[in-house]
Amino acid sequence: MFQKNNPKVVNAWKFYDWANSVHSLVIASAVFPIYYGAVTLSNTANPTKFMGFHPEAAFNFSLAICFFLVILMSPVLSSVADTIGNKKKFLKFFCYLGSFSCMGLFFFTEENIWLGLLLNLLAAVGYWGSMVFYNSYLPEIVTEDRMDKTSAQGFMVGYVGSVILLVICLVLIQVVGAGNEGFWTRLSFVLVGLWWMGFAQITFRRLPTNIYNKKIPRSIFKSSFKELRNVARELNSYSTLRIFLGSFFFYSLGMQTIFLVAALFGQSEIGLTTDKLIMTILLIQIEAILGAWLFSFLSGKIGNRNTLLIGIFIWIIVCLLGYTIEKESPSVETQFYIMAALVGLVMGGIQSLSRSTYAKLLPPTEDHTTYFSFYDVFEKMALCLGLFTFGLIIEMTEGMKVSTLAMGASFCISFVIMCFLKMKKPVSN
Repeated sequence: MFQKNNPKVVNAWKFYDWANSVHSLVIASAVFPIYYGAVTLSNTANPTKFMGFHPEAAFNFSLAICFFLVILMSPVLSSVADTIGNKKKFLKFFCYLGSFSCMGLFFFTEENIWLGLLLNLLAAVGYWGSMVFYNSYLPEIVTEDRMDKTSAQGFMVGYVGSVILLVICLVLIQVVGAGNEGFWTRLSFVLVGLWWMGFAQITFRRLPTNIYNKKIPRSIFKSSFKELRNVARELNSYSTLRIFLGSFFFYSLGMQTIFLVAALFGQSEIGLTTDKLIMTILLIQIEAILGAWLFSFLSGKIGNRNTLLIGIFIWIIVCLLGYTIEKESPSVETQFYIMAALVGLVMGGIQSLSRSTYAKLLPPTEDHTTYFSFYDVFEKMALCLGLFTFGLIIEMTEGMKVSTLAMGASFCISFVIMCFLKMKKPVSN
């Protein structure tokens, strides 16, 4: 039987956050969206369209397609991984898919917008696909009393690593590459892929392959679909898990969507320069380290549910600020920085606490990957709906402010549902 709380294994698990979080920061939220905006919005009066769509809407729609693909794949692949007992192979596959796609973004220019959207889509599939298998290791390598702390430390390590690489990329783009920023920006995408792939080797070397020593059945896919049906049936019978996933769906809809379009919001709605925008995102990441620790600390004092309620409430305030902000206001930048400060405080905290809260609520099982695939499916379904909503509202209003109000309504629904959650091991109805 695998021994939990092994420091070497736990540290190796955290290191994957260090490896892949550079995609989340450099590609998903900072450098790539700004580069994409610069390439497609260089002529604001007549922006470069893709297949007839406004570039911001095309960006959102492409990511929505990505999450739809993950929704289709992850439950089946996770049940296969649980059946054969080797989730590490799938973790590696998605890691390499994501990292090579990041490196391919070097070839994205104004002449091939389709290539940039395609590779960004594949990089996101790699990132989110790997997270299903990565997250499912948490309840298998640590005991319940250490889940909140370990999950938070993983996010903290990830924020530190991503900030380090972002700073390196900024130096290359703004100092070394002054006058030729486009080339050095594209080179930074290569560095992201190399960082992700390289540091992930530490995780791959130490994480166990088959914790429960399962025997491979004769019919892998038949057994996998049977397991998938069983887990889905069990999940539906547990009221605590249904309530948590319902609330999780609605706050993920708002939180993850805002996270992915924040750079474009600051660029188009606030008019921030690239320097100010990247510096804001960098400071948010640094503040998120404190937020992850703070939420882990609060969960030990007032419980997971109450801490999550605080985070959701702060997100509601952020959305209201985003809707009321006026580009013509002399204090518009100050208002945006206040929003950014609030986002940084809750972003890391609510993400890490969501992962550990779900792990705590799971029944005793060997099928953690399949259970976490449903966690991932709820998150991606929320992202699909959120991004399509954002994209449609942009098409209808030629702006992003109204979309923030829709995200705020989603957080309100989540808050109400979360009030009914009781932190206890699930009991089937």
